[in-house]
Amino acid sequence: MKNLTKCQWAIGSFEAYEKYHDKEWGLPIHDDTKHFEFLILEGAQAGLSWATVLKKREGYRKAFANFDYKKVAKFDEAKMEELLLNPEIIRNRLKVKSAVTNAKCFIEVQKEFGSFDSYIWSFVGGKPIINSWNKMSAVPASTKESDALSKDLKKRGFKFVGTTIMYAHMQACGLVNDHTVDCYRYKEVQKRT
Repeated sequence: MKNLTKCQWAIGSFEAYEKYHDKEWGLPIHDDTKHFEFLILEGAQAGLSWATVLKKREGYRKAFANFDYKKVAKFDEAKMEELLLNPEIIRNRLKVKSAVTNAKCFIEVQKEFGSFDSYIWSFVGGKPIINSWNKMSAVPASTKESDALSKDLKKRGFKFVGTTIMYAHMQACGLVNDHTVDCYRYKEVQKRT
């Protein structure tokens, strides 16, 4: 993927970071397990860089039952204490506990809406918001949609779901296309919406 124009944040970074940009970021996701994965990872990122979390993604996959929310919802205090000793994840008590809390809340949302996917996509009218940013500095940290999503998730008991975290989730899962217009992925992602 060399010699292709990319979003500035993906240029010159480590291989997994560029691969994440080139293969995943911004593609519309309609799979509940993937949504749960990004809920855990975006929550873990709070106060840290995405690069830090991405480097630990495989560790998270192993530690959190391959992002099986039904299994994570059953993690007890002993399991959470075990996770806090795991150097392959970010060992923050509140973040680990929030993953378990969010798994339980996630299941409740599924019961109400049929899927988490149906629920989350309702905040953008069922189709991606296509932005047209010329530079990354123009991309907002949050929007009215992420504000509304964050507020509703908090009301439902979710943790680590502030508006900035949820906007990052929306970007990652393709609810918004925030690739810059000169990035080769901008049109590729748009075609797949």
